[in-house]
Amino acid sequence: MPTLRDDLNALAQRFATEVLHAVRAASLDDLVAQHRTAPRRAPARSRVATLRAGGGGQPDPLKVPKQPKGGRLARRTPADIEKVLAKVVTAVKASKSGLRAEEIKKKLGLQPNELPRVLKQGLSTKKLKAKGQKRATTYSAA
Repeated sequence: MPTLRDDLNALAQRFATEVLHAVRAASLDDLVAQHRTAPRRAPARSRVATLRAGGGGQPDPLKVPKQPKGGRLARRTPADIEKVLAKVVTAVKASKSGLRAEEIKKKLGLQPNELPRVLKQGLSTKKLKAKGQKRATTYSAA
């Protein structure tokens, strides 16, 4: 007694052989003509809309990629940290009353997660002095 699977396999086999027979019986010219006259799909978006949206799937080679926010920093050498510390000390010396960490970050254009290590290094080497607590901490040159 044939099962549903057997019936489906037989139908599929018969369909495949009939399609092959029809393709072999047709001439090459008929197949090429059929391909050329086949309707083409309309594009999903018009070219103008794509250009206006700045899309097209290709990155703009003239546009500078934005720095990703947050995330891990690349490993910094002690020399890199020392260079940033020198910039921080210079910026803090220029201010009479000192600067908070947020102001230092903004003034030097640093990422938020690269500043704590530099400030800690400055405090431990006595190049910076701190007054206050948490966000209200003001850093000044020693």
